[in-house]
Amino acid sequence: MTEAETLSLAEEAATHWEGCTAPRLLSHRENAVFAVALPENRRGVLRLHRRGYQSVDAIRSELWWMAALAQAGIPVPDPETTRDGALLAHLGDGRVASVLGWVEGAPLGLGTRPLDGTPAEQMTRFAGLGRAIGRLHVATDRLTLPQGFVRPRWDADSLLGPAPFWGRFWDHPAASDAEAILLQEARRFAREKLSAYAAAGGDAGLIHADLMRENVLFDGAQAHLIDFDDCGFGFRIYDLGTALVPNLEEPGLDAIATGLVEGYATERGLSEADLAMLPVFVMLRTLASVGWTMPRLEPQDPRIRAYLNRAVRTAHAVMEGRPLFRIG
Repeated sequence: MTEAETLSLAEEAATHWEGCTAPRLLSHRENAVFAVALPENRRGVLRLHRRGYQSVDAIRSELWWMAALAQAGIPVPDPETTRDGALLAHLGDGRVASVLGWVEGAPLGLGTRPLDGTPAEQMTRFAGLGRAIGRLHVATDRLTLPQGFVRPRWDADSLLGPAPFWGRFWDHPAASDAEAILLQEARRFAREKLSAYAAAGGDAGLIHADLMRENVLFDGAQAHLIDFDDCGFGFRIYDLGTALVPNLEEPGLDAIATGLVEGYATERGLSEADLAMLPVFVMLRTLASVGWTMPRLEPQDPRIRAYLNRAVRTAHAVMEGRPLFRIG
């Protein structure tokens, strides 16, 4: 679909919301995302959800969760209802659209650039992020999910089973024979660790599941969590692991990890077992990201080799018992 065709579809979608006008393309990666004007001089974000990723029921459930969190005072995007009082709109080409209230703030960082600030400043920001994640988990546990609530699972099967949600990372065509063997070893290692953690009652529930730097906006000291497109049911520590992955090469990684964990612990308890599993969940995210590249990136995209290298380095360290970071 050309940019002009996508804009035309966004203009069609906007008519489903009262006073929603002037769509302007912000990004077109997973979903096509537009800035829009809303009544009372408000701004919003219109999303054209891509086909074949989340079902209509799953998108509706994502929107219900965000609305419930926003009502509970958690700083997340608040969905706007359509003229008919629905959370989403069905479009003529079979896609669905949703509109969210605008969230003010600057991204925590960009995945392709080093983080700004000193290690002490980074620790402060990541403590804010940790608190925001903890509050999200606490608020979620107070909710009663409605009948028909559906979201993907980020458990052992969906991460490491024969058909992972983001793809068979160990079968990546760009991996060498040695890398493929290592990825299979990491898969077996992680499965054993996850099974033991689950059997011991590891904390699980609804999670954001994609807390990359761009999905965290800071308005002053307040961290806002955005882009719930991948949210689902999984272990809570996965959210912390996901937040750490983009920072594995940062000189201030120890300060970043310390801030994140200590900030989270002010809102929600962390056991020794949780902390011991954190490097495993960091590794899991690096493995899943390799699978994510397979249907999405062209073979020559440099991110493929970067993600493979990161997964291999992380898997070596975790399976050999070498610390990825030090907390405290």
